[in-house]
Amino acid sequence: MTENERFARPQRRGGTVSEIVTGPVEDWATDFSHLDEEWAADPYRIQDDLRGSCPVAHTERFGGAWLPTRYEDVADIAYDTERFSSRAIVVGNYRPPRELAPVGSIPPISSDPPFHKGARKLLLPAFTKSAVARREEATRAFCHGLIDGLAGRDVVDAAQDYAQHIPMRVIADMLGFPPEDAPKFREFVEDVLEGVNLPPQERGAKISVVFDYLFAQIQDHVANPRDDLTSYLIDAELDGRPLSANHVAGTIGLLLIAGIDTTWSAIGASLWHLAKTPADRERLVADPSLLPTAMEEFLRAYAPVTMARLVKEDMSWNGVEMKAEDWILLSFPAANRDPAQFERAADVVIDREVNRHAAFGLGIHRCVGSHLARMELRVALEVWLERFPAFSLADPAAVRWATGQVRGPRALPVRIDTRAR
Repeated sequence: MTENERFARPQRRGGTVSEIVTGPVEDWATDFSHLDEEWAADPYRIQDDLRGSCPVAHTERFGGAWLPTRYEDVADIAYDTERFSSRAIVVGNYRPPRELAPVGSIPPISSDPPFHKGARKLLLPAFTKSAVARREEATRAFCHGLIDGLAGRDVVDAAQDYAQHIPMRVIADMLGFPPEDAPKFREFVEDVLEGVNLPPQERGAKISVVFDYLFAQIQDHVANPRDDLTSYLIDAELDGRPLSANHVAGTIGLLLIAGIDTTWSAIGASLWHLAKTPADRERLVADPSLLPTAMEEFLRAYAPVTMARLVKEDMSWNGVEMKAEDWILLSFPAANRDPAQFERAADVVIDREVNRHAAFGLGIHRCVGSHLARMELRVALEVWLERFPAFSLADPAAVRWATGQVRGPRALPVRIDTRAR
């Protein structure tokens, strides 16, 4: 088999599709939806209410799903690979076939043991602290370039004009993808993570566009190898065998989509907090050494990522009757706001000393790119505060948050105080 034949676009496998249920949520304990605009605007109030009254909520939407809100419950499920599968990590109306396990569609995050360990190990060299440190200078220069492009404007969109571009450039450079394709990456993120309630054919078509792009990039790398993560995966072996085409494309898709949206959201949420909280902003401007501690608190308080699991078999779990193939919406943001785990859990305390948050996940699927995300977040905030030490929300009502499992500002108009430049 030639390399071109090896990386021909495989056919999509079957699966099951559940009925699409839309409309506003009437009762969050029995009919929750992470796609609801009320959830997007402020999930924390909903999660806090549930934690006190119904800590494991349920919905018949998406073919049946559960939402634990206590840190202890989220952690228990995250570590339990015997009873919960990771073969699909985005809750929607489509469930991939069981035989997709243990690999899943986007390894290693969709992989179950024992496959997961080797698939994750392949990625570790690209995301070590030393490997990430080599990308900091270019990232900082890119952030300054973005700020330069905002010169003369009193109002800018900190999400669309700044935050989203940083991880798109970093991931494109890592994968060896054309940086001018960045607008496509944003569309991919929205189609994959926010379009889960679309009719199956429409959603399938959007996913196909993403993988058509990925396979085209892979084919180009086969023909023109270079020193980047895509070529590395093409040449990599697992258990003495080359990676399958689906494995390579799935992993690249994971890095491209998750690597962009999670960091974009974390940067945006941090800037949103500083824009509306002048005391914290002024304190960080006066004492930049506090930023690493503050950054961890932003990650805790505004954790962007909620993962999913699938129940393997019918069972009784912590007083609820779960059915095989039920979704579990594994809310790390809810876990991070649990007062049983964190003092002053609802408050943002930028000098919090003990902060073992779950923003990067728990268990075997803890984010392999956490060092990279932290570097991007730190550099993005350092450059912004250096260049724009005084700013505020231009219109709080105009701030718009993403729906779905990665939450961050999609529109964030801020007013720059030009006198402080």
